[in-house]
Amino acid sequence: MATSRSEGYDLEGTMLEICSCATPCPCFIGEDPDGGECFGVIAFNLQRGSARGIDVSGLTVVNVAHIPGNALEGNWRSVLVVDAKASDEQCDALLDAFGGKLGGPLADMASLVGELVAVERAAIRHEAQEASGQLLAEGIIEAELRPIQSSPDGSTATLYDSAFTTVKGAPAYIGKSRRYRVNLPQHGMTWSWDGRNTIQTAWKMEHQPSAAA
Repeated sequence: MATSRSEGYDLEGTMLEICSCATPCPCFIGEDPDGGECFGVIAFNLQRGSARGIDVSGLTVVNVAHIPGNALEGNWRSVLVVDAKASDEQCDALLDAFGGKLGGPLADMASLVGELVAVERAAIRHEAQEASGQLLAEGIIEAELRPIQSSPDGSTATLYDSAFTTVKGAPAYIGKSRRYRVNLPQHGMTWSWDGRNTIQTAWKMEHQPSAAA
């Protein structure tokens, strides 16, 4: 039986990480987190894309995660927050992609999650660019961000080609949180940090399964 190319995904946008680590986050370059564990959110703002042939452009998915050690060693405890603007069909397609069911690099990323505690739906405002702005998920996440401007011309400090780079050569903009709150007491995930890490970079992942007889 042939495998349909519509079973894959082609997603592009930005990845925004906000966490409890100092700036810049060592997890982003594959090192151990500050204090031995990381309390973070990773927001995927999908400027363009499809999953299982379903257009998901303009939507945001956020992984709220407690990472108990080196991020690349897995065992993350996560809650996925899906944009309330998503239809049920779009939500299911996004969960299949980010949950690893469609294979490819997103399956590799999903394998880092040792326990997917829950999926939540929330109105999300993603108004961040180059680690400046805000990320809000109604009743769940409040974050205000500011860039670190460390160069003589006042431009934002950047990293290149780190462990979580998905677009070769794309800068990862470094900033700090003015305010960072997560409120998921029903899942044992409530924390508050200010003046800690934020990183934002271009993000792209694609996987189209080969046709098979």
